[in-house]
Amino acid sequence: MTQFDLASTARFAIASSNPSSFSVRLGRREIFVCRDSYVRRYRVNPVIECSAGIEPGHVEILLLRRWLVVLSKARI
Repeated sequence: MTQFDLASTARFAIASSNPSSFSVRLGRREIFVCRDSYVRRYRVNPVIECSAGIEPGHVEILLLRRWLVVLSKARI
């Protein structure tokens, strides 16, 4: 079952200040996509950048220096 949610959640700190975000739940996994507003102090790969997330089990992928995709396990 796929769940599509446009409401911002307090689960990710960036979601509360960014109205153009959405979350998709696919089974036991969750994909959160939003515009990235964080200013990084290091040089970022212009196409794709991958790093550990804010919580254990999360993966953050930065696409084209603009879109942040967070992959995580869905909470029940």
